[in-house]
Amino acid sequence: MILAHLPRFHLSILAKPSFSLSSSHFSFLNPKPSVTVSRTLFSFASKSNLATVEPIPLSVSDSTDLDDAPAEIALDKLFIPPETDISGEDSASLTTRILKGSNIVLSKYARDAQVVQADYVKSSVKTEDCPADGLPEFALVGRSNVGKSSLLNSLVRRKRLALTSKKPGKTQCINHFRINDKWYLVDLPGYGYASAPHELKQDWNKFTKDYFLNRSTLVSVFLLVDASIPVKPIDLEYASWLGQNQVPMTLIFTKCDKRKKKKNGGKKPEANIKEFQDLIQGFFETTPPWIMTSSVTNQGRDEILLHMAQLRNYWLKH
Repeated sequence: MILAHLPRFHLSILAKPSFSLSSSHFSFLNPKPSVTVSRTLFSFASKSNLATVEPIPLSVSDSTDLDDAPAEIALDKLFIPPETDISGEDSASLTTRILKGSNIVLSKYARDAQVVQADYVKSSVKTEDCPADGLPEFALVGRSNVGKSSLLNSLVRRKRLALTSKKPGKTQCINHFRINDKWYLVDLPGYGYASAPHELKQDWNKFTKDYFLNRSTLVSVFLLVDASIPVKPIDLEYASWLGQNQVPMTLIFTKCDKRKKKKNGGKKPEANIKEFQDLIQGFFETTPPWIMTSSVTNQGRDEILLHMAQLRNYWLKH
């Protein structure tokens, strides 16, 4: 049966999560504060007919790695953007609107997704020091060595826009990159890097938490999870904290090109992704949007930009 309602755009935590959270891993796990920033506009149930959809400016990814993605996704596992009505579509028609390697349905807002220009603007250690021009922004965050800087470089097709390092944990500020002079990509400090000094990790956690809760121009957080390794509790904890505090989130599964040898106990990325999704089911009322990616093959690049475009254009309208 076609879904008769839209999922909530923000992700609400359930009262009794099935996964035990440990504050020793993640210092963000504090009592839930109130959130009053403008992102609450994304919680609604209005619909509109998509009889005409504007042309999508990016070509579909031709990466063969996407053939390993699940061929069918249950309707209740899809992410349906705001003002998107699927009630009149058959399964064949709906399938053509789902971004490859994801659970995300394209909406009429998926336009102007191409990156023409990308510029580093500034680095901040306090939310109040971030750019104050009111442009919408998307924050990339993930465990150290998850491939965050590589993904950012892939999105803008610039090898050194965000400098990568063989030593994880080098991002220590809120780094803003202005895209097309219209919106921002934000590179946040990685978490879970054991070799970082305790005091430094505390500072990172403090200002990152403040940024999530108080940055009114934050459209969505893109939480990066390494799909080439088994699920890490700290990633589940981070996702649950974002959900608990109603911070809009998209899961970005990185390194989907990597294949671990089974003789060493490794699993395919698809198996790790499914395990992660199964574990977070107990955290959220609706399934979060997710995308499979690889900065090596550029798998998922166009899909991320289209998803960002439809979220951004809706945010700008409302």
